Parts: sequence; structure tokens; C-alpha cells
Amino acid sequence: MKLRSATILRPLLGALAMLLPLAGAAEGQGLVYVLNSGDANIQVLDASTRQQKSRIPVLREVHHLALTPDGSTLMVGDSGANEMLFINPATGELLKRETLSNPYHLGFSPDGRTLTITSLRRDQVDIYRWDGQALQLAKRLDLPDMPSHLAYRPDNKVVYVTLQASGTVVAISLETLEPLWTADVGPEPAGIVWHKDRLLVGIMGSDHVAVLDPDTQAVERRISVGRGAHALFPAPDGKTIYVTSRVDSRITLLDPNSLEATRTLNVPGGPDCVTFDPQGRLWVTLRWKGRIGIVDPVTGAMETQRVGRSPHGILFAVTPPQAAVTN
Repeated sequence: MKLRSATILRPLLGALAMLLPLAGAAEGQGLVYVLNSGDANIQVLDASTRQQKSRIPVLREVHHLALTPDGSTLMVGDSGANEMLFINPATGELLKRETLSNPYHLGFSPDGRTLTITSLRRDQVDIYRWDGQALQLAKRLDLPDMPSHLAYRPDNKVVYVTLQASGTVVAISLETLEPLWTADVGPEPAGIVWHKDRLLVGIMGSDHVAVLDPDTQAVERRISVGRGAHALFPAPDGKTIYVTSRVDSRITLLDPNSLEATRTLNVPGGPDCVTFDPQGRLWVTLRWKGRIGIVDPVTGAMETQRVGRSPHGILFAVTPPQAAVTN
């Protein structure tokens, strides 16, 4: 009987031994892009070792990034140099640089046909049409004061932009390319996301998330998360919304149904932007420390890796095994 059990188990154990290295390789396979706004470069890290694979120099100051709708190209805005960089996210290869007015925050509409870019310094919002190959400026709007982050309505008809210095959110029609309304939300609004027919806005000049009804333009609720409430990041599985608070150095977990705070993670160093790896860990830029943190949301444990000065935007890009990084 023991011989039969061993005979049955041996091939199963052998198959498992073959699969484990593959699983480990898949788990660590990826590149992490860190935008070092204080060092004028884009750092490309190997996700498995967290070591630098390459460094892409920029002219002035990179802050935010966006993947094209097909995932083939990473767009990074150099706001200080009036330039957009186009990168192959699977390899780190710089594909091209394109002159573009002061790109600060940027994001594609759900249907992938529109790219909106905010200009924090120039008080403008640019709306581009995207055909999969090139950008065409459709409208430039003068919108004081300090256009910051943006979010879209799921039907692709409206983009919402936070105006930091005026404490407001402006709604812009993507059909007429004109403002529809402006609503007061609180001092220094920053990150904004659409969530179940409401807009959630990080109020950086205070300690909360404002819940804005876009139909009535009224703030119907305020959710305390910590001073310097900055940006919001829904988890890929839809089970949690993460909110970074830069002054209190914490990340607050919100229940997506009740919007109640369920937990707080202490993240020293001024947590700013967040990206997720395939295991659900948070890769967080620590703005005041020149580091990134890798946070386990279950245990709250965090490991750190030194990067450049004032890291801002970050992206975990899963890469195919055959991809090679171009130095």
C-alpha cells in the first residue's frame, strides 16, 4: 500500500516542482516606473529585485503618467519642459518625445478616444482626440485656478477637474467642450474619482474626502481620512478604495459600498501615488523620503526602496517573460 501511494504521488510532486518556479517567475515579472520629479528622470525598476534596470533622463519635471487604451505605450508628462514622453512599458524603451504644453495630470476617457491634460501652472485644461496613433488638440480651456486631477463620467460625456487654488471642481462637456458647472468642495482639492454616481474628492488642504453629487453639485458627505488627503485609488478587485494622506503619512481603506473607513495603514514619508502589483500589494511613492514603499494591505507591513528625489507618479507594468529592458 505504501509503494502504491508513493507511485501515485511521485508524478504529482514532480509536476508541482516544475510549476513552482514558473509561478515564482510570473509573480515577480514586471517593471516599475517611478517618476522622480525632483531629479528629472524616470526610474525603471525590476519588480522582482527592486533594483534599477534603466533611467530615462527628462528635461525638467515629471509628475503623472497614463497608459494608452491598448496598453502598448506609456505616456509621461514633463510639465516643466512642455514635453510628452512615449515609452514601451514592457521594455522601458523610449519611443519618442513630443512637444506638448505643460502636461501635469493626464488620463484617457473610458472609451479611449479622448485624452484630457491639466496644466497646474498655466491654468489650462487641454482636451485631445486620440485615434490610436496621434493626439489632436480639440480644445484649450482657460480654467483658473490650478487645474489638478481629473476623472470621467462612465458614459464619456463629461470630464471633471479639481481646481486646487479655488477649492472647486469643474465639469466639462466632452460634446460641446465647454464648462457645465463649478462646485465648491473644500480647500485644495486634488485627487478625484467617479464612484457609483458620485465624485470622491481628496481635500488636500484639510483631512477628508468630499462626496460630491454631480447632479445637484452639492457635497453630501465628508469622510475623515487624515490631514493632507490627496488621491484615491480603487483596488483592481473593486473591494477597497485606498486614500493617501500626505501630511499624516497614512493610507485609509474605504469600504466601496458604505464609504466608511475600515482601516488605516501607517506609511511614513508622505504617501502620494499608488500602483498595484498582481498580488494586490501597493507600490507607493513616498514624496518626502525619496523612496517607494511596498505595502501588504493585509498585514500592513511595508518594505522600502530608495529611488530619486520627490517621487510622484508610479506604475507597475506586468511584462512578458521574453521582454528585455533597453538601457
